[in-house]
Amino acid sequence: MTLDLTGLRKAIDTLRRSINAATAVADIQNKDVVDAVRAGVIQGFEVAYEQCWKFIQRWIRENRTPEDAEFPRTRKELFRLAARYGLVADPEPWFVYGDARNLTSHTYNEEQAISVYKTAIDFLGDAEYLLRQLEAGND
Repeated sequence: MTLDLTGLRKAIDTLRRSINAATAVADIQNKDVVDAVRAGVIQGFEVAYEQCWKFIQRWIRENRTPEDAEFPRTRKELFRLAARYGLVADPEPWFVYGDARNLTSHTYNEEQAISVYKTAIDFLGDAEYLLRQLEAGND
């Protein structure tokens, strides 16, 4: 079954555009603008991360054995399985992304926001890699 990757493409594109906007305003002295753009990157990261793991799950359900589809009980197990099938290059960074995503949903302070912002920038390349792998194996 072919997966409709439109939502994932849009989420990753939104994150990419948010990161580009953040880079463009990095030298602006207005803290409110910088904070607002950083918040946009974090929100884009949240949406893209959620889309990524859900599409990994869907791909495994559609393309692997029922045992594999039922195996991942946690997201860490899901990312390990995704690495085994070549959807992600390495599951370890995805564990970090999950931890950062959990931070965004439970608390907010500037130090954590900066940390999650930096993680979001790292995440973009891995999300794009996942999208390319899903597109290549989408039959």
